[in-house]
Parts: sequence; C-alpha cells; structure tokens
Amino acid sequence: MTETTFRMGTPRDRADRGREARARVRRSSHAEYTPAEDRPDPVDVIGRQSASRVPELVPIRYGRMLESPFRFYRGAAAIMAGDLAGTPATGLRAQLCGDAHMLNFRLLASPERRLMFDVNDFDETLPGPWEWDVKRLAASLVIAGRGNGYRASERSRVVRTTVAAYRKSMEKFAGMRTIDVWYARIDAQELLTSVSARLDTRTRNRMSRAFDKARGRDSLQAFDKLVRTIDGELRINPDPPLIMPLDELMPGVERKHLEEQLRELVERYARTLPADRQALLAQYQVVDMARKVVGVGSVGTRCWIILLLGRDQRDPLLLQAKEAQQSVLEEAAGASLHTNQGERVVAGQRLMQATSDMFLGWERVEGLDGRQRDFYIRQLRDWKAIPQAELMSPDVMALFGRTCGATLARAHARSGDRIAIAAYLGRSDPFDRAVARFAESYADQNERDHRALVAAVRNGRVAAASM
Repeated sequence: MTETTFRMGTPRDRADRGREARARVRRSSHAEYTPAEDRPDPVDVIGRQSASRVPELVPIRYGRMLESPFRFYRGAAAIMAGDLAGTPATGLRAQLCGDAHMLNFRLLASPERRLMFDVNDFDETLPGPWEWDVKRLAASLVIAGRGNGYRASERSRVVRTTVAAYRKSMEKFAGMRTIDVWYARIDAQELLTSVSARLDTRTRNRMSRAFDKARGRDSLQAFDKLVRTIDGELRINPDPPLIMPLDELMPGVERKHLEEQLRELVERYARTLPADRQALLAQYQVVDMARKVVGVGSVGTRCWIILLLGRDQRDPLLLQAKEAQQSVLEEAAGASLHTNQGERVVAGQRLMQATSDMFLGWERVEGLDGRQRDFYIRQLRDWKAIPQAELMSPDVMALFGRTCGATLARAHARSGDRIAIAAYLGRSDPFDRAVARFAESYADQNERDHRALVAAVRNGRVAAASM
C-alpha cells in the first residue's frame, strides 16, 4: 500500500465515482472562497513556521515576502493550505505538489541529458485533494497578472486556458494505458517547436535563449560562480549571510563537528540511491561545504551546498542538502506515512515528476542544532531555468499556463484516479470558470495578507531584512 492507493474497478466503475462526486460537489461550487470566521492571523502562521528555522535568517524571509504580493504568495503555502481546507472537495485524491504556483513549473534536465518541462519543488508534497494544486496554480497566475497590469478579462482568460488544459489532459490520460501515462513527458525542444507559431519573433528568440541558458546551468557553471582557490585549495566563496562557509559560520570545535555530520550525511544518503548512482557518487570526494539561503518560502530552513570533486579540479559536483520539515498540508490532508520528511519529499517528487534528478535521495542527521533533522539531497544546479513572469504578455502567460495545466494533470494522473477525476471534470467548462472566479477572490485575500505583513514590519512586530 502506498499513500496514493485508490479503490480500483472497471473504467465504468471509476467514471461513475467521478460523476457521483459531481452530484455531491457541483463544479461551479469551486468558485467559492470566503475566509473562515476563525481564520488565523496570516503573520502568526508565518511566525509559527519561523520558530523552527535559523533565527538570523528569518528576517530575510520576511524581507523577500514584503517585496510584492506575488513574492508574498510564494512564501505563503502554509496560509493557503489552511484556506483550501475550507473549500469544496470531491474526495478524490492524488499526490500533490503542495506548492504548485507558476514559478514551480520549469525546465529541468533528465538523467539522459534531455531538457524537460516539469513541476518542481516538493517541500510540501503529500496526498490530498487534487483541486488544491489546481487552485494554487490558478491563483498564482492571477496574482502575477495583476503585478503585470493585466485587465480582469485577460487574467480570466489565462486561468481558464490553464484549467481547460488540465481538464482536457486528464481526459486524455483517462483513456490511455496505465504504463503510457507513466511514459508521458514534455520535451522542452518539442514544446518550443509546438508553440513557436503562436509567438512573436522577440518572444520566440527569448525562449530559445532561455533554453540555451538552461543547458549551461550545470555543476561547472555553478562551480565557476561559487568556488575560488585559496592557498591552492578549492573553497566555496562566501557571500554573507546568503552563503556562509563553515569556517566563517562557527569556531573550530563546533565547525569540525558539523563538518563530520555533513560528510556522514553524504555517505549515508548514498544508500537511498540506485546501485549505479551509488557507484557514481563513490567516485567523488567531499572538498568543502557552506550554508546557503534559498527561495522565498524556504528561507531559514537549513540548507547546505556541498562541493565534491571527481578526477581533478575541473570535475566538480555540487550537491544541495535541504532540510525537509513537516508538510504544510498535513493538518488538513493527514499525516504522511513516511517518518522521514526527506523521504516524503523524494517519494512525492519521484511519483509526480516524469524524470527526477539522478542524485535525488534523503537522510537524517541526529543532533544538528540540538535535534534530529531530515534532509533531501539533489544536485544544486542541473539545467534549471525559472520562468520570468514579469516579462510575459497575457498571450504568453496563457501559453505558459496551458503547459503548466497539462503538466499538473500528468503528475496527478500518475497517482490519482485519472478516470474518476476526468469524469468529474467532464468536457464542458463549469470547473474552468469556477476556478477563475476563485483565483480572483483568493488574489484579493493574498493582497490583504501581504498588507498585514507590511503593517507588522512597520509596527515592529516582526523584523525584515532586504537582500
């Protein structure tokens, strides 16, 4: 049994379950969003998360969330998880990303060195109502669209296009053989070819350059940017407080103990890799390590970058060991079956992605900062490229949203009952239109929450740092 096991049956039985869900939960009801009367203070929600993080880094998180409603939204997965718990749900579940905003769909490398488009960032992954991921994606598009000055009609078109792509893709997956669903993936070059005719020359050239740039974002590029030679030895270059090598982070005895813990982490995590990847990793030696600040919502969690070398000093491998805490979905969706939160992240990522990082694994460290902490490990940089929402026209964002919707449907179809979900959604657009209305309402809520954080910083309730 896995966390995503669902009741099987004939295709007709499964479609009937979807239609029964439609009778209980009208598709149009997904437009509803009303804040609960006892809704927690959003600043308190963020503060509870901050309590388990590195104290000196927490102001950076607040500073990044202050920058705009969209940046706030990226760090507010915990707030939205509580809000989504009160929205209509069909009872059909799938493995969720848990933070499926638009910038968590991006270009990634497959182990076969193909550039792919897929969902990314699984810190919050957990089985739950499939609708939650769709709504988080939709709201992100509206919030980004408002930041770009789109009209309401343009934002609605972007969301409806995105959700229609999810619905139509789920219908396609419902009719496919199970193994073919698992083979399905989006090749980046094929994607560029398929959309080129719909793009103006400037946008097409920008996308082509982004694809080329992604292929150059690898360990060598990260090595050239982050590493320097000191007295003939390679060391990670400090950039306080965003990058802090161990030598600058703490005194000798404590530093040596932490270094031993991180070396053991790399050694033990290898056991969670397939045998061939274990053999590959064994050919590298740990050289240096540093603490790194990453993301928006993740700021303050313990994250380490680890420099390893293979045959010589121009054969680097940079790994990222990132702390995995309890998913923000657990309170509403149920606890994970995985006792190690790093394993939860890795299992969810492997289940949802068409292809995952070849060094993806997990491990636990005892006694780090006084307690047991779980980590997942992957390459720091491997052909990754993040979309630039602020450069998208409404037409381009609609094309991007369509790809995100299709990608999310494929990710859900691997674990959820794709036939039941497709039957619930149907072939018409009531769900599309309902989610577009929900997304506008939730964008309003997000703006109110962002203003609450701004006020909390101004009155000294929380401290923020800009960097």
